[in-house]
Amino acid sequence: MNASPRSEDLTRDLYQDEYTPDFVDRWDELINWKARWESEGGFFQDILRNYEAARVLDAACGTGFHTVMLARDGFDVTGADGSAEMVGKARENAQRAGIPELPVVEAEWTTMSESFPNQTFDAIIVLGNAFTHLFDEGDRKKALKQFYSMLSDDGVVIIDHRNYDKILDKDYDNKHQHYYLGENVNAFPEEITSEYVRMKYEYTDGSSYHLTMCPIRQNYVTELLRDAGFQNIRRYGDFEAEYSFYDPDFIIQVGTK
Repeated sequence: MNASPRSEDLTRDLYQDEYTPDFVDRWDELINWKARWESEGGFFQDILRNYEAARVLDAACGTGFHTVMLARDGFDVTGADGSAEMVGKARENAQRAGIPELPVVEAEWTTMSESFPNQTFDAIIVLGNAFTHLFDEGDRKKALKQFYSMLSDDGVVIIDHRNYDKILDKDYDNKHQHYYLGENVNAFPEEITSEYVRMKYEYTDGSSYHLTMCPIRQNYVTELLRDAGFQNIRRYGDFEAEYSFYDPDFIIQVGTK
């Protein structure tokens, strides 16, 4: 999909079309697993341990980076993703990492509990800016309600997203220090509107791909979490608890049931 999205397109799941087999095959070049692991410095593991979370649902597992890494660190992890292409690649990566039994399933957020009947998790994580694939506010609320219902008592949800306040209010400036660290690809917004941000992923061999995201702001996400019933919401900017509002590239929000 190369054309700019029409307004009516924003009500459906664009990522189903945009995560093409070719793009998924090259997604790990964008992440750079080793560099990403080093840049995080165990941030998510520390949060999960602080909340005594052992059983984790990686609800936007993508190619399996966090699913695999958390499993290696002793967490009981299940991966899920709405893209069949991503699920297939995550299973390949788990096999390559020597964890062939690692469960990874295709599941949609708004009906997530149907994929895991009578199961609860100590933590549900939605990382990699994935939550901004949802353009419909009703779907966002529905997804968070699903997550809330699937958490055990005192369970924790962790959601990250780009700092869209920075993108919408300031000139785009990405330090490329934490999330997408591949040396052969550059990620940048090709179009910025109040309705959507269209990211372009340009590889050094000339190939390029796009993802269309909903630019949800920090305070809005916090209020969505509160409305869904989450409490004690804490925000981090590029893994730091203290940050200037427009400075970080990514925001991480953590709430408890």
